[in-house]
Amino acid sequence: MQQKVVIELKIKCSKCRSKALKIVAVQNGITKFGFEPENRNRMVIIGDGIIDAAGLALSLRKKLGYADLVSVEEVEEES
Repeated sequence: MQQKVVIELKIKCSKCRSKALKIVAVQNGITKFGFEPENRNRMVIIGDGIIDAAGLALSLRKKLGYADLVSVEEVEEES
């Protein structure tokens, strides 16, 4: 089972974007992450098992000032 989490951020500069990516990269169970191409303020995170989405949003909020949890859903695993 994989889980997809979408978090809305307020990215002001490339340093903030880099900081957000570093915070997500060190979390356990995350396999893919990045920003949506059409909305550069939305981060999409995909991980194996259950991701602590609320804890992740809280960590981003502490470092960046704003992070809103948009959605959490199950996705089918790619083969």
